[in-house]
Amino acid sequence: MRKIVVLVVLSLLLSSFVEKKNDYLFVNANKSIKIEFSLNQNNTPIYKVFYKDKLVMNDSELGIIREDADFYTNLKIIQVSEPKPVKSTYSMFQGKRKNISYSANQYTVHLQNSKGNLIDIIFQLSHDGIALRYHFPETSSDIKKIVEEKTTYNFDTTAKSWLQPMSKAKTGWMETNPSYEEHYSMGIPVNTKPAIGQGWVYPALFNSNSAWLLVSESGLPVNYCGSHLVYNDTSKAMQVTFPQKEEIFPNGALNPESQLPWYTPWRIIAIGSLKTITESTLGTDLAEPAIPMDTSFIKSGLASWSWVLLKDESVNYETTLRFIDYASKMNWPYCLIDADWNKRIGYDKMKELAAYAKDKNVKLLAWYNSSGSWNSTVYEPKSKLITHEDRENEFSKLNEMGIAGVKVDFFGGDGQSMIAYYHAMLKDAAAHKLLINFHGATLPRGWQRTYPNLLTTEAIKGEEYITFTQEVADLEPSHCSIIPFTRNVFDPMDFTPMVLDRIPNINRRTTPAFELALPVLFLSGIQHIAEIPEGMAKMPTYVVDYLKDIPTNWDDSKFIDGYPGKYIIMARKKDNVWHIVGINGENTAKEVEIDLSFVTNTTGFIIDENENGFTQTDVSKGNKLKVKMKPYGGFVIKI
Repeated sequence: MRKIVVLVVLSLLLSSFVEKKNDYLFVNANKSIKIEFSLNQNNTPIYKVFYKDKLVMNDSELGIIREDADFYTNLKIIQVSEPKPVKSTYSMFQGKRKNISYSANQYTVHLQNSKGNLIDIIFQLSHDGIALRYHFPETSSDIKKIVEEKTTYNFDTTAKSWLQPMSKAKTGWMETNPSYEEHYSMGIPVNTKPAIGQGWVYPALFNSNSAWLLVSESGLPVNYCGSHLVYNDTSKAMQVTFPQKEEIFPNGALNPESQLPWYTPWRIIAIGSLKTITESTLGTDLAEPAIPMDTSFIKSGLASWSWVLLKDESVNYETTLRFIDYASKMNWPYCLIDADWNKRIGYDKMKELAAYAKDKNVKLLAWYNSSGSWNSTVYEPKSKLITHEDRENEFSKLNEMGIAGVKVDFFGGDGQSMIAYYHAMLKDAAAHKLLINFHGATLPRGWQRTYPNLLTTEAIKGEEYITFTQEVADLEPSHCSIIPFTRNVFDPMDFTPMVLDRIPNINRRTTPAFELALPVLFLSGIQHIAEIPEGMAKMPTYVVDYLKDIPTNWDDSKFIDGYPGKYIIMARKKDNVWHIVGINGENTAKEVEIDLSFVTNTTGFIIDENENGFTQTDVSKGNKLKVKMKPYGGFVIKI
């Protein structure tokens, strides 16, 4: 009896201690991911993350500093909600998976600052990660301004990271930075300082206590700026930080500002194995649902494109005719006409080309310069999309000409006013049934779900940079091998891949089979192919035939094997056909074994290479297939 009394008293003391400390435990459905939430000695919200009961993120701070109120220190917990199940289903027009289901446990922490102002922190824990965001629930007609966001990610000093540096605004060619176009630093300590000095962009990959974590943001609204990460030497953690002062639309806002109530973007962390990371859809799961719009015009697919290998002089009427014919012969639905088409071809001749292309079952995409005064670029059409009235006028012309979509280049950063510019352009393009491809641009952060007419975005050091300098070409193998674990996990990426033959004045380091794998490995609603008709004509018939049927709207995707920056093998399914591709990012040969038991059909083929070039061999479902990848080589399987 005395033992029972002692145990009861001890239990009451422990529960009192937990309540006093304000410790709360949040878990996902299968309890593989857990968050411990509390207030520290400064009454600042802190959280730490466990994966399979291992600590993978140390005490990390949360909070917001508003111009009129502090939501970082001296906070008081009013209430913590019971777990609320959150479920949604949606479909995508492009990407790794067509039909997607999301479910999570939602916890809301209601807090009050020392002045009585309210803030909520909302957590959602799903099978593959964590999402969190802030909510100001009060109502106010005046504009509130956020000065700083205090969200941090505190990894142990033993953790390693794979990160892309943020560029310095107003640097680079014609002052066009930032455009998310730097090479990755791989396997570095978390506290490494980038040489550029501006922090790191999303998505950021970490390996902590044997778990992989991919940090990004999603659901970036019109009333918030894009953010990135910087290592905070005081808190010893990665912290969310706002854009550089130059990253604005002229005379527009830099940092977030809005009336209340107000939701901030989601901070998302995919957590688990490399399979979990590469197969995750958190980036669209947490994005806003699609706006009401007619989606009948939206079709994903491959495109021919003259400029990437042939440059400015290729933008003319005769070359475009040839590339329309090329797209038609390859069964590709699009042909992109690049910069200065308004001068080199003209509106009337573009209309002729669009009519010719239509007869060939090809649609035209036209390049635009987004910028007004925020950089010194001269390519045209320029300053035609600045205001709503400008866009109405220009988009109406494109409708009349029969143009299917626009590639809009040279944006000016992540300030709130520039983010609002992206939103406005996407809405106006949707109203005119025009497809959008953003270049020289920010990371889309799930916008492709909200605006289905956004089929792709560059935000990567892609093929055009490989054509510029040998230094970039030398890094292509490892660069391509990190992208499926980082940049291209959540959002479409217009890398403009695949040169099978040659790049003028460049010694390409990758093999043709490496290049052949890229259009399936990389995810993009419109996949602009760099190879030109002359190069394609040199390829074996079976390679050409393979490239005539490359989907971009996959039903499912499956990680097979790989390691960031070293190699990657992915499988993607369309209907009952599986495409399995691999690339070797290192200068040593690799042999991999692939279990084909998951595929639907029984027989197919593999295209790889030997010392004489491409080879094609039959493969069968029942076998474990051993594949040898040459240094900087690759393969494709279709079964």
